[in-house]
Amino acid sequence: MRQLLIRGMLVGLASAVPAYICAWFLGEGPLEAAIAFEEQRSLAEGVHEHGAEVVSRLIQQTSGLAIALAAVGVAVGGLFAIAFALAHHRIGRLTARATSVVVAAAGFVVITLVPFLKYPPNPPAVGDPGTIQQRSLLYFLTIVIGIFAAITAAQTSRRLAPGHGEWNASLLGCGVFVAVVAITYVVLPGGTVTAPGFPPDVLWDFRIASLATQAVMWVTLGIGFGALTERAATGTRRERTPKAQPSDV
Repeated sequence: MRQLLIRGMLVGLASAVPAYICAWFLGEGPLEAAIAFEEQRSLAEGVHEHGAEVVSRLIQQTSGLAIALAAVGVAVGGLFAIAFALAHHRIGRLTARATSVVVAAAGFVVITLVPFLKYPPNPPAVGDPGTIQQRSLLYFLTIVIGIFAAITAAQTSRRLAPGHGEWNASLLGCGVFVAVVAITYVVLPGGTVTAPGFPPDVLWDFRIASLATQAVMWVTLGIGFGALTERAATGTRRERTPKAQPSDV
């Protein structure tokens, strides 16, 4: 387990590189447009005084973004390794590489896509700054509920498999997951109201960039972790296989 955890954290750290490239090329344009809109709105409202800039845009674009993605990658990679250890040999006769891809796909859906569809990220000038804490709590609550829904769906599928077959049990498990998530969407309050006049294409591009950045991280985790784990397992099997001894004459 220790080796899996270290491997997951290292692959998660490596996944920050393609995620950074994606965030830079897809996200910086919409982010700059949102900042420009916020500045224009402040001038139109007669607000000319700004507080001292704590972190410059250059640092935000370079080292700040890189450090943030690296920290997220290491944390997600560690959790991914634990999820892989729990899932391996328990979701059918899948190889380590296939299991890694399945766990990555499930992680993307549960941790990224489920909260994204309810509370998508917003650039500056969107929403009320006073509600950031409330929206953050709702976002993480959605993640927790998504994880609960996934665990419930997996348990349901496992219990129904002997009597209904693996395929039908999997479909029923997916139905349970969708039902729990749908109820969550209905019960929880709505998302952020867009500021009047904010360009919808900028908002859409920013959210797509955010989703794409996280998707790149999950894809890298699934493929990289699976390849390294399967290679390590193959090497271990070769070491344990006794060498052929010459026959006695």
